[in-house]
Amino acid sequence: MEKQILEIADRLKNLREKLEYSPEKAAQICDIPVVDYLNYESGEADIPVGVLHRMARHFGFDITTLLTGEQPHVHTFDLTRKGKGVTVQRRRSYNYESLAANFVNRKAEPYYVIVEPKEDPEIVVNSHPGQEFNYMLEGQLKILIGDNEVILNPGDSVYFDSALPHGMQAMNGRVARFVAVVL
Repeated sequence: MEKQILEIADRLKNLREKLEYSPEKAAQICDIPVVDYLNYESGEADIPVGVLHRMARHFGFDITTLLTGEQPHVHTFDLTRKGKGVTVQRRRSYNYESLAANFVNRKAEPYYVIVEPKEDPEIVVNSHPGQEFNYMLEGQLKILIGDNEVILNPGDSVYFDSALPHGMQAMNGRVARFVAVVL
């Protein structure tokens, strides 16, 4: 996981520098403190997907570029076989698999997400521009959305303003699996 975080951090820094933005300006774009941004860019802290989305949208490049270092290249369709998407282990307990990373000019970012259970009851929240749709496949998931707490079971879904602080936690000591679509 640490190697991938360092690679993403390095790509983020290189892109910011090529576009001649200061770390302060990049932090402002992401709506985060400069110290947090610098920790992401140095690889000292894992970069939330929301920060990657903000940077990609603002700078006009695809998030795939940050995640893999490659440009998307498919224009007609992008078939992703089971377990073959671009994987990003965001935090120790979250694993995201991009389901359309090679499609050029995507209007949405679909992910297969696995949330491992953890002993720490604190839910880490993040936010990003746009909207998000989550559809539960397996397990039980507690999601905080702003001041609201929602429990999702298989077959349940939630659609929300992802600018609101949100975070999740697998329940009952079992892994939770869901499809997330970020718009």
